[in-house]
Amino acid sequence: MTTKMYANAKLIEGFQIILDDGESHSTIVDLAPDLGTGFGPSALELCVMSHAGCYVTIACLAAKKMRLTLKGLKVKVEAVKSNETGTIGEETFDIEYKIDAPQDRIDRLHKLTLETCPVGILFEKAGVKITYKITVIKD
Repeated sequence: MTTKMYANAKLIEGFQIILDDGESHSTIVDLAPDLGTGFGPSALELCVMSHAGCYVTIACLAAKKMRLTLKGLKVKVEAVKSNETGTIGEETFDIEYKIDAPQDRIDRLHKLTLETCPVGILFEKAGVKITYKITVIKD
């Protein structure tokens, strides 16, 4: 089975660009105030935000399949853009799970998330070095 996705980009002014999915969702990207207005994240920042959001989404789906009760999940990502390559070369994930589960189940949840996170797979195939720090908070 294949799924098609669509994206449209339209210049508003300066470097402000409205992006939409051809349906009902849209966002604005822009450049920092030195070139743009800073009205929205840059397209590259949006990629990093998408990776963080994808991790959380896939972890929630995996937890549900594993019958784990995920009481909370926070992800902070630090991405490093190299002047040499002009794009992201490394990312560090700081992941905070709020869950009551044995460590081996949490490790399995993380592993399943990494194996099935589509944005993460794209970043890995692009050669981005990704490290993960996991903190578990139990009630």
